[in-house]
Amino acid sequence: MNLDAKIPSGPLAEKWSKHKFDLKLVNPANKRKYHIIMVGSGLAGAGGAASLAELGYEVSCFCYQDSPRRAHSIAAQGGINAAKNYHNDGDSVYRLFYDTVKGGDFRAREANVHRLAEVSVNIIDQCAALGVPFAREYGGLLDNRSFGGALVSRTFYARGQTGQQLLLGAYQALERQIGLGKVRMFSRHEMQELVVVDGRARGIVVRDLVTGEVETHLADAVCLATGGYGNVFYLSTNAKGCNTTAIWRAYKQGAGFANPCYTQIHPTCIPVTGEHQSKLTLMSESLRNDGRIWVPKRKGDTRRPDQIPEDERDYYLERKYPSYGNLAPRDISSRAAKQVCDEGRGVGPGGQGVYLDFAEAIGRLGEDAIREKYGNLFEMYERITAEDPYQVPMRIYPASHYTMGGLWVDYDLMSTIPGLFVLGEANFSDHGANRLGASALMQGLADGYFVIPYTIGDYLARASRTPVPADHAAVRAAEAAVRERTARLLGVRGRRTPTSFYRALGKIMWEDCGMARNRAGLERALSEIPALREEFWRDVKVTGENGELNQQLELAGRVADFLELGELVARDALAREESCGAHFREEYQTEEGEARRDDERFCHVAVWEHAGADRAPLRHVEPLSYESVHLATRSYK
Repeated sequence: MNLDAKIPSGPLAEKWSKHKFDLKLVNPANKRKYHIIMVGSGLAGAGGAASLAELGYEVSCFCYQDSPRRAHSIAAQGGINAAKNYHNDGDSVYRLFYDTVKGGDFRAREANVHRLAEVSVNIIDQCAALGVPFAREYGGLLDNRSFGGALVSRTFYARGQTGQQLLLGAYQALERQIGLGKVRMFSRHEMQELVVVDGRARGIVVRDLVTGEVETHLADAVCLATGGYGNVFYLSTNAKGCNTTAIWRAYKQGAGFANPCYTQIHPTCIPVTGEHQSKLTLMSESLRNDGRIWVPKRKGDTRRPDQIPEDERDYYLERKYPSYGNLAPRDISSRAAKQVCDEGRGVGPGGQGVYLDFAEAIGRLGEDAIREKYGNLFEMYERITAEDPYQVPMRIYPASHYTMGGLWVDYDLMSTIPGLFVLGEANFSDHGANRLGASALMQGLADGYFVIPYTIGDYLARASRTPVPADHAAVRAAEAAVRERTARLLGVRGRRTPTSFYRALGKIMWEDCGMARNRAGLERALSEIPALREEFWRDVKVTGENGELNQQLELAGRVADFLELGELVARDALAREESCGAHFREEYQTEEGEARRDDERFCHVAVWEHAGADRAPLRHVEPLSYESVHLATRSYK
């Protein structure tokens, strides 16, 4: 497997500018001759599809939802980072670059991260021009707030609805191109297979989720912007439809899968309440700007929070990390919450929660000010828990959230399959072992608006435009694989529902490959997951038929993929014998319980290659080098 990252030469701050000049261009009159497929319609997908169409390319965009507005980007609440330094508090492109590299525990490419920081300043202007209603200060300038892992205020926001407002802006740009006939939109279509012809990605096979019809769409290049795979844990903050199928199909066709074990746990989620739950609800990290996190100092203290005096409270993040306090990065904050709950000091039913308390902020700023900043989040919390967070502290606990792993891509966002580009959370590139808050929206829009429009042109200018006939052997094989998989799922006719298998997988993943991992647990997972997968194919019960809307069939296909992906996640976690970022191996920690990296052995990207149905995948590495920053122990104290 060739892992040439194609990182440009020259000084770090000049690499992207130099690379853009060196890229081959497509004549404006020739752009309309090229057809590009975009799978996904979130910020990366909608932004990319709209931008490519604006340039003149013919674009087909696919999503499994009934509308692009349903993309999970809508759920990101707190904000989007950009190095504009409006607060004049010391921010810069380089500081955003450094914070992101450090936040990822020095496991990301310098060049990719610096480019992300560079284009961040353009993203805000682009989105404001599209009408995104960012919060503003009294004088009219866009406002900023703080987020975890930074000592400056660089997060632009629209109350607690930032993802929704950004997605509406991208959606309007996409709809404009749909109206002009430059983008063909296919909603309720799910990618089931990648078409690879002569080693190049040339199309996709999709299933119409309403009629069950299998369709093939061919193009000159394919872009995947299908989000992450956090739902492998079953209970997560992701929408239930979020899945791994598109990138998993690409992986099985030869695309390298990088760092699958880098799965982020978010510290501010509404705690689990019982077996009845199918997903969890995220409370924005922005709440940690004004909320103070604490637990009782005494184990087993079941008093109401208002009955526990200040001197009997442990504001443990402020105590352990005085420089960052409640704004410590997500991985550190999550492990700290788990630690105090494991000590028996957790709050709420089952002791699996900590308090996020706004009493001090309300006393200092007034309830109206807090309501203006976070009102919709407080309302959401009250609707779910029947508790008024203006009167009593919120209860939160970590949950599966974002995935830093994904398909390997080079500097141009192209995977190991020529012609297959991967954008946003679906790729691995920019966050290393841990994503800082408010950087997901930044990466998705950077890839869609400001990277792929340049880099895909270079590929198209160099590639042959030989048309692929609809009856090509590779096309027929891809279609046959989709039909065979569907028939197999419907043909098992077992006794257990797909959800029961899914819940069982999630339990294994959370207990043995969640916030803390160890060799014994990972080896247990690698024994239990294959056994569960074999049982799935013997005993799954998929009701209904193919030629109709069949959500049980949709779910079964996605669970089948998660049962394979879960094994790869555990395999990658077992192979990485160090702790870094969100990957915490209990055997590799300091005396204070912090992550202990092994730069000599593991300062690299681990890239897995599919070797066949009954063979173990192959592990390759892309070495990481740091020229502008020095490898250092990550500290937020």
